[in-house]
Amino acid sequence: MFTDFFYILRKNKVPVSLVEWMTLMEALAKGHIRDLDEFYFLARAILVKSETYYDQYDISFQEYFQGVEAPEEITQEVLEWLKDPLNRMLLGEEGQALFDSMDFDELMKELEKRLREQTEQHDGGGHWIGRGGTSPFGHSGYHPHGIRIGGQGGGRHAVQIAQERRFKNYRSDLTLDVRQIGVALKKLRQLRRTGPEDELDLEGTIKATAKNAGDLDFIWQRSRKNTVKLLLLMDVGGSMEPYAMLCSRLFSAAHSSSHFKDFQYYYFHNCIYDNLYRDIEREDAVSTVHLLRTLEPDYKLLIVGDARMGPWELVERYGAINYYERNEIPGIIWLRRIADHFSHCVWLNPDAPRFWIHATVNMIGRLFPMYPLTLEGLEQAVGKLVVKK
Repeated sequence: MFTDFFYILRKNKVPVSLVEWMTLMEALAKGHIRDLDEFYFLARAILVKSETYYDQYDISFQEYFQGVEAPEEITQEVLEWLKDPLNRMLLGEEGQALFDSMDFDELMKELEKRLREQTEQHDGGGHWIGRGGTSPFGHSGYHPHGIRIGGQGGGRHAVQIAQERRFKNYRSDLTLDVRQIGVALKKLRQLRRTGPEDELDLEGTIKATAKNAGDLDFIWQRSRKNTVKLLLLMDVGGSMEPYAMLCSRLFSAAHSSSHFKDFQYYYFHNCIYDNLYRDIEREDAVSTVHLLRTLEPDYKLLIVGDARMGPWELVERYGAINYYERNEIPGIIWLRRIADHFSHCVWLNPDAPRFWIHATVNMIGRLFPMYPLTLEGLEQAVGKLVVKK
């Protein structure tokens, strides 16, 4: 049953497994689904692993249960026109008879036609996509066979749910909140048994007791502890100002995490030179040489910055934009030393990858694996940090 729906989901890039599909079939067999609405929501809960795939699921649901492809994208401009509902109008007998005679395919074709032709907002009418009228397209009006776009619903039909966009496009390249960052950073954990043997080895105790004719023989083992040490270096000021809140979330998640054996953080502006700084005002300096001498190479290094600067800031002596840096050694050399010292390094760039076509970004990208500061990018960066070398 519904086998074609499974293949449509896979065709639309929804990663559905056979185990999840059999779970849905079991729910059907046990009578947990009574109508199409319940099927829509329960199937989505079982089959869709992430909000990232909600759009593909809606399109697949519509395609299977109506036999049509998705309509043209409803633009943000149209959705803006549909804000703030107006008083309803009632559809006359002649207009109702017209749309009673349409099947769903014809209704969708008519919607696509009007999406192409409509150029302005409409309220209270019976033709264009609007509010408070008798058109079959829009909301807050009346039509027995309409398609609600925006607004609040009342019909509660699953096909209408599938056709609308109830959510913003959930995508893996959206910016992060503290919880998402914390979950991603948690994957850095490397649990190893260290310290004194102060934890009961239950399985070993059972085996030893069995061999000892039932007399208790306690076996102890070392506790598993996270051995990961994280070093976070963050670019602040200047072109990083628009990303201050995003970087604050990353810092908050890392700072509040209990998953690290050690966590250290420092600030810089544009590029790393002779000093890094313990404070965002860059007044409390610590020598970069000192850090490289005292921090072991097994620290996981996470650098955050847009990597965009004047080329002279990266490759020339005394090229730092802040005159008090007085860097005799060019920034690119400091970055190379850092990349050579730590065994695992990544660079998170808050700019979208389409803006990475820049001389200094390319140069830094050759030293450090660079990922966008998004959910998907952070997960890829964490994956890179945990790979054994």
